[in-house]
Amino acid sequence: AGLTPPGWEISIVDENLGPPDYQAMPRPDLVGITAFTSQANRAYEVAALFRRLGVPVVMGGIHATMCLEEVMERADSVVTGEAEGVWPRVLEDARNGGLKRRYDGGLAEMSEVPIARHDLLADGYAFGAIQTTRGCPLNCNFCSVTAFNGAHYRQRPIAEVVREFQLIREKHVLVVDDNLIGTRREHIARAKELFRALARANLRKQWVAQASINFADDEELLALAAKAGCSGVFIGFESPTPEGLLELGKKFNLQKGRDFRASVRRIQRHGIIVVGSFIIGLDIDQPGIGKHIAEAAGRYGVDNLNALFLTPLPGTRLWDQMKAEDRIALDTFPEDWKYYTLTFPVARYKNLSLEGIIDEMISCDRDFYSLRRIWRRVWRSTWQRRKPLIALVGNFSYRSNLRLNRKAYADFKSHLGSQGLT
Repeated sequence: AGLTPPGWEISIVDENLGPPDYQAMPRPDLVGITAFTSQANRAYEVAALFRRLGVPVVMGGIHATMCLEEVMERADSVVTGEAEGVWPRVLEDARNGGLKRRYDGGLAEMSEVPIARHDLLADGYAFGAIQTTRGCPLNCNFCSVTAFNGAHYRQRPIAEVVREFQLIREKHVLVVDDNLIGTRREHIARAKELFRALARANLRKQWVAQASINFADDEELLALAAKAGCSGVFIGFESPTPEGLLELGKKFNLQKGRDFRASVRRIQRHGIIVVGSFIIGLDIDQPGIGKHIAEAAGRYGVDNLNALFLTPLPGTRLWDQMKAEDRIALDTFPEDWKYYTLTFPVARYKNLSLEGIIDEMISCDRDFYSLRRIWRRVWRSTWQRRKPLIALVGNFSYRSNLRLNRKAYADFKSHLGSQGLT
C-alpha cells in the first residue's frame, strides 16, 4: 500500500482477523495476495473467487517466488522477489489492461522502502509490526531467508524507521527482521544508532525482535536496546549439540566456545526476556531428543522454549536435499502445504518415525512446561526483578496450548493414516 501511487483506492484485508464476506464488498479493479507456504491453499481459494468475478489477481511473496509454476496456474500475474522495484509498473500495466504474467522485483534498495500504511489496518492487533533490515549472511540449510532476501544484510535509513515506529498505533511492536542486529561490527554499530534514535524519540513502546546469540556480547548494545524499549528477544539455538549445529549450517553459534547460559543471563540482566528456539528431527537426533532439548533450554535459562519440527520449506537447501532423497512425506501439493507450519512433521526423519517424532515434541513441551519448572522460572524472574507477570502469563499460555497441540497431532495422524503414511 505504501508503494501504491495516488489515484488508487486501497483496502487491506487480513484474514488473520477472520474470513470476510468478499461477496458483500464492492468489486475491486485488482486484487493482490501474499501468502506464506502454509497459507497457499487459502490464497488460491481467494484468488479463484475473484477470478470467477472477472477481477485480475496478482500474487507475490515468498511462496510465489519459490513455487512460481504452481502459483502461475492460479493467478493472472505473479511478482517474485521484493516488490519495491516493480509494483508501480504492475499497477500501470493493470490500469492499461496489459498485465504481464510475471514481474521480478529482485532485491530492493532499502532507501526505496516506503513507510507502511499502518493507518489502513484494522483495530484489534495485539502487536504492531515493522521491518528495519533484510537479508541474512548465515544461510542455514533450513531457512529460506537467504534465498529470498539475499545474503547481503541491508538496512533501512534510521530516520525512516523512527518515523514509521511513531505511526504504529499499538503499544507493543514486533520487529519482524530475521536478525535485527546482524553479525558484523558495522551491523552492530548501526543497531546501536537505531536504538539511540528510538530512545531519543521517546516512543513509549515495548518491542520484541529476533536476533542471533551475539546480541549478548556487547553490554552497550544491550543497555541501548533496553532503553529503546526492547522487552524480549527470540534467539535460534536450534540444537543442543555441536553436531546438530553443523548439520543445520548454524556454525555461527559455535564460535568463541560460547557459554549459552552466561549469554542468556547477560541479556536478562537488562530486563529482556529470552525465548529460545530449537528444532526436532535432525539426522543426528535419536529417541530422547525431546527431553534433551528441554533440559538444554532449562540449563541455558531461557524464559520460554519454542520447539519446532525440522521442515523442508521450498527454496531451502534442506528442501533440495530431502526432495533428492525422497524424504518429503507430505507431498500432495498444493493440498499438503497447510501442514508446512513448522508445527507438524512433514518429512521422513532418519532416526524417528512420524509417530515417534510427535512423541518427542510432546515430551519436550511437557518437561519444559511442567508446573514445577514454570514456578521455578517465575520465582527466578521475581528474584531478578525481571517482569515476573509476563513470565507467568507467557509460560502458562504455552502450557495451555499443550492440550490443543495433542488434539492437532491426533487429527494429523488421522490424516496420515488416511494417506497410508503412518
